[in-house]
Amino acid sequence: MADIKITLAETRKPLPDPDTLVFGKTFTDHMFLMNYDAGQGWHDPRIVPYGPLSLEPSCMVFHYAQELFEGMKAYRTPEGKVQLFRPMENALRFDSSCERMCVPAIDPDFFVDAVKALVKVDQAWVPNKKGASLYIRPFVFATDPSLGVHASHSYLFVIILCPVGSYYAEGINPVKIYVEDVDVRAVRGGTGYTKCGGNYAASLRAGERAEEKGYSQVLWLDGVERKYIEEVGAMNVLFKIDGKVVTPALTGSVLPGITRKSCLELLRDWGVSVEERLISAQELFDAAESGKLEEAWGSGTAAVVSPIGELAMGDKVVTVNGGQIGRLTQRLYDTLTGIQWGKLPDTKGWIVPVCKG
Repeated sequence: MADIKITLAETRKPLPDPDTLVFGKTFTDHMFLMNYDAGQGWHDPRIVPYGPLSLEPSCMVFHYAQELFEGMKAYRTPEGKVQLFRPMENALRFDSSCERMCVPAIDPDFFVDAVKALVKVDQAWVPNKKGASLYIRPFVFATDPSLGVHASHSYLFVIILCPVGSYYAEGINPVKIYVEDVDVRAVRGGTGYTKCGGNYAASLRAGERAEEKGYSQVLWLDGVERKYIEEVGAMNVLFKIDGKVVTPALTGSVLPGITRKSCLELLRDWGVSVEERLISAQELFDAAESGKLEEAWGSGTAAVVSPIGELAMGDKVVTVNGGQIGRLTQRLYDTLTGIQWGKLPDTKGWIVPVCKG
């Protein structure tokens, strides 16, 4: 792969107040771009000033949704260093998504190098405030200006950066979850295990219905039998039932979350019994009604962990742990964020340094 060419912006935007950051609204001075053309492969990797992309109305991504993305973060340590959390896991998942969506593979090592290069250029944008970070959005999409259902012959790989405030600015408050029994997010054999936009578009209607009922997230069921739990909102989900942690198995319709993987590794290190298996909504509600459902939480890049305080399915409503965050959920949150922000030692080799700040 060619060296990354860097063209710096002539003028820099003022850095935002970290106390007023809103997720996904403010972007840094630069972006990474790289083109793919059949017969030439991936070429012309470059960092350029952030700005609009020029695409024709016939661009294939608008019509056939051949695209995918990743979500990751850069963190500033108390010493001012900037670091990433398990970026190779994102690169490998991106590679898996590319294979499913018929997008030419990008070397995982180069993926990480491109992320590091861009973050280093815009390192001043990594907030120096508790809980704040720099969100990283790599994505790729088909660019052929033509109609017709087939894989594109050209693509654009882009990385943009967005400073974000603390997900829990007012403390970690458990959320209310509604079990969705009409729409499904994905099915085995489909694209559920990839991070493609269509999965998220398919979730919007159910999310709006749940919000109208006063719930903040949807608990998704499998798309075949419509009884086994898969994910919560855009996160993986874990439950502590009768002393064991249970999480839906990765059957092909569930996104293999990096935070999920990290949670499971820590839990096993701590001697906690972990089961990755099918779990039905009925089993979950039975456990709640018998007092065996001790904790429940979602896991993902944005929130790290998101405790669940209430579950609803039809006319059934159950409270989890008195509506409070559980001890194990809190320990996972404290440990993961401690490693990410450099406040706890990285004994797992998960941290990749970017620069000294």
